[in-house]
Amino acid sequence: MNWQGRVLAVQPRIRLLRSFDERSHSYLGYVLRVGGVLDGQEREFLVGVGKAAHEKHQFRIGDEVSGEGEAVGDSKTETADVYKVKGLKVSRGEEVILDVPPYIGVPPSLETYRERGHRRLDSKIYSTKCTTCIWGCEMAVEIIVDHWKPSNRRYRRETFCYGPKNCALYKGGPTRKVPGRNGMTHVEEDWMDEDAISHRGPDE
Repeated sequence: MNWQGRVLAVQPRIRLLRSFDERSHSYLGYVLRVGGVLDGQEREFLVGVGKAAHEKHQFRIGDEVSGEGEAVGDSKTETADVYKVKGLKVSRGEEVILDVPPYIGVPPSLETYRERGHRRLDSKIYSTKCTTCIWGCEMAVEIIVDHWKPSNRRYRRETFCYGPKNCALYKGGPTRKVPGRNGMTHVEEDWMDEDAISHRGPDE
């Protein structure tokens, strides 16, 4: 699929695997929200790019980008529409930086996101206020409901915030519930979010 357009947002591309009260992350790269043309159709779409591509180009809002890629085969495990990009071309746009929420600029390294940790972010707040913020992230989530029945898995999307703890736009929303075997349910209480970002100061 050929695609081209203007970058509207850049956020981390992270996959989350849940198993009752356990979770692990796969740091895949970055997702570019692009307004342009995908496979001959004018629309807004998401392009998954790798860590190396971002290190080279330092993607940011306003860049003009184009390339080729494959349509994502399984949208349950991927937030992007297109990935496995090749022939990538980038024309630098005018730099836009906002140091107030939503924070706009060049996203940091994936290691920085890992070190900062995240807290849950209300999906409505994400969709209305945080889709352009470098600290926002929508993850494809795979849930292993029963280890004894590997085929018993569920999929969903969850939104998270890696941004400063004192962000005025932040709202956590309802607690996340994870289904388990025999009808059990694990609830991620507020203290788990607080613990994940406890090493940061209020303005970090």
